[in-house]
Amino acid sequence: MSDYSELDKKQDVHILHSMGYAQELERRMSSFSNFAVSFSIICILSGGINSLAQATSGAGGAAIGIGWPLGCFISLVFAVAMAQISSAYPTAGGLYHWGSILGNRFTGWLTAWFNLLGLVTVLGAINVGTYYFFMGTFGTGYLGLTDTITVRIVFLVIITGAQALVNHMGIGLTAKLTDFSGYLIFATAIALAVVCLLSAPSYEFGRLFTFANYSGEAGGSVWPTTSGSWVFLLGLLLPIYTITGYDASAHTSEETVKAAHSVPRGMVASVLWSALFGYIMLCSFVLMLPNMDDAAKQGWNVFFWAMDTQVNATVKDILYLAILVSQWLCGLATVTSVSRMIFAFSRDGGLPASKALSKVSPQYRTPVAAIWTGSILSVLFVWFTSLDIMKIGDTPVYTIVVSCTVIFLFFSFAIPITLGLFAWGTSKWDKMGPWNLGEGLFKLFAVLSIIAMVLIFILGIQPPNGAALYVTVGFLLMTAIVWFGFESRRFKGPPIGAEVAKRQAEIAAAEAAVGESGEK
Repeated sequence: MSDYSELDKKQDVHILHSMGYAQELERRMSSFSNFAVSFSIICILSGGINSLAQATSGAGGAAIGIGWPLGCFISLVFAVAMAQISSAYPTAGGLYHWGSILGNRFTGWLTAWFNLLGLVTVLGAINVGTYYFFMGTFGTGYLGLTDTITVRIVFLVIITGAQALVNHMGIGLTAKLTDFSGYLIFATAIALAVVCLLSAPSYEFGRLFTFANYSGEAGGSVWPTTSGSWVFLLGLLLPIYTITGYDASAHTSEETVKAAHSVPRGMVASVLWSALFGYIMLCSFVLMLPNMDDAAKQGWNVFFWAMDTQVNATVKDILYLAILVSQWLCGLATVTSVSRMIFAFSRDGGLPASKALSKVSPQYRTPVAAIWTGSILSVLFVWFTSLDIMKIGDTPVYTIVVSCTVIFLFFSFAIPITLGLFAWGTSKWDKMGPWNLGEGLFKLFAVLSIIAMVLIFILGIQPPNGAALYVTVGFLLMTAIVWFGFESRRFKGPPIGAEVAKRQAEIAAAEAAVGESGEK
């Protein structure tokens, strides 16, 4: 990073000090690395493939041809609004700080819990998706493995442990691997698109814009029987659930050079490139399908069915291997994101054992306890919700909770955006960062984000995840009890105003402890 001058470093550290925090983490991430960590978590080769049936067993080809860009736009409005705030406040655990600074202690605390629970459980969901992809490609056919709770958890312990270990060893190694992940996702998505087009029996482009209704048995019961217009809306969950995780750019702010510039660009660029390459890849896949009716009947197995039917076995296995590596790297980047959220929230005393969780290793300059805690919690979440007794009706609790946590993640996006809508130009937010949309455009995207949040919530609590409504309401009631019963008196939130000046001696001591020279 030869273009990162001492003046640039001084400016980055100055911004951090002005918010009351020490430069304990190490700035080793370039602008591309900041983009790559979000692009890797979005990973169109993970969510875009593992959740494909939400489209093919929903509204059919139009769910991709029309639904994908529409759903990606919904994710983009959040990313653009968040980018504006991130440029003004580039800190680890960004959303928590934004919720506090633009609102108050409670809104920051609530944002932190929404984001934290979402990240931990999404990490579990990503690695479960990797597990099922592995079983569908190599595990069952080549290794003769059978899907049991024991096999599933052992697999998750191994891959999540490896992801945590890489993160433990420093942001330099993690950034190199996520940089590689960015290139690998680009290359594999294009290779998969080319293979699909070469394997297509014909090019019926019209099917990309043809609406169908495969709800119920016609679509392998992926969706309960419903109307054609409603099943199209439900199909929007494919792009919306896939194009998330761009908050990782904000969570790694304190490890990114020229953060006020790099973070907002990385956030928006990760969404735009994922949307574009995902569209090319998924449209090519739809064109490859021999028959839309037969494809819909496959339900959640549609990707493997189509690849087995249409693609050469050797070529298929090469693609599977590249996709599997990309999915593991997706989990790796998610460990980075969740650990920085735990670190940042603990730094202000927001979690039990905060002192330990906020400690940074002087050797590796990483929040080691936060890394391993987030990783262990994600595995425990999968294990607990995989137990046979963990069902609500006929729906596994795991499925319901994953739906809830995506809702939680978007709530954690929407809260600071909504606060920013009203805080713009006030004493809470009177100084914008260098990445500046202007008041009118930001407020437009903020309003669009609020509308999108309502839509996501409505879609996320539909059958077969109807119980998600009760889980979400239960969580809100629980947080209200905890806040008013305990945290409102204990939790001070991030330093604001005079508290920042009082922290200067602590900042110097914290930086000295990890060998950081700090601001000169």
